[in-house]
Amino acid sequence: MSTATTDAPEATETAVPSFTVTFIIRRFDPDADSEPRWQDFDVEMFPTDRVLDALHKIKWEQDGSLTFRRSCAHGICGSDAMRINGRNRLACKTLIKDLDISKPIYVEAIKGLPLEKDLVVDMEPFFASFREVQPFLQASTAPEAGKERIQDVVARERFDDTTKCILCAACTTSCPVFWTDGQYFGPAAIVNAHRFIFDSRDDQAQVRLDILNDKEGVWRCRTTFNCSDACPRGIEVTKAISEVKQAIMRGKP
Repeated sequence: MSTATTDAPEATETAVPSFTVTFIIRRFDPDADSEPRWQDFDVEMFPTDRVLDALHKIKWEQDGSLTFRRSCAHGICGSDAMRINGRNRLACKTLIKDLDISKPIYVEAIKGLPLEKDLVVDMEPFFASFREVQPFLQASTAPEAGKERIQDVVARERFDDTTKCILCAACTTSCPVFWTDGQYFGPAAIVNAHRFIFDSRDDQAQVRLDILNDKEGVWRCRTTFNCSDACPRGIEVTKAISEVKQAIMRGKP
């Protein structure tokens, strides 16, 4: 007995075509340039490529002198924060398909911090403000030997949002006050103070509130929401700053 067989139709895959994207990057070489300059590069990209992929292609295939920071490339380290089409973003999380590729894509360093080279800025002023708010747990009593510090779910939720900060500086360098006032703590420092001010295990909240109750502290915030819009982790930065202001006025968290 013979058995007739039919071949199943072969599956066909439609390849997504690549396309050329023009990137205009603000360059600066301290050894050669007196002022930053713009330079354009044409790069073959796919829709799901990221801006970071484009920067890699430029550096590896067109101009090895292009300088930028990056580490994990997955939105965790925060090292590749930069201005893309006028907005602070992480290059590793910004997909080409989410940008208007009918126009050139502009890439430049974040604002408000000293420019070192190309897309790299000096982060020390940012971290100096971060350190000044004492962003670490301070408790006068130790937990029982071999035990953890107990905290219920409700108490943990009180500051959960501000634990997400990755110190990318996207929020701080999107703030117009920070651009013009070199003394302002900036949103990221206040966010990290918030994280411990409202932590029930910490007993030095008042110290941080006193630090931020300064003319260059929370009262410099003008509630423009730039910081919340820029945060790649979705932290409600402006809300956190408002809660710190309220705690100062109450005299307690």
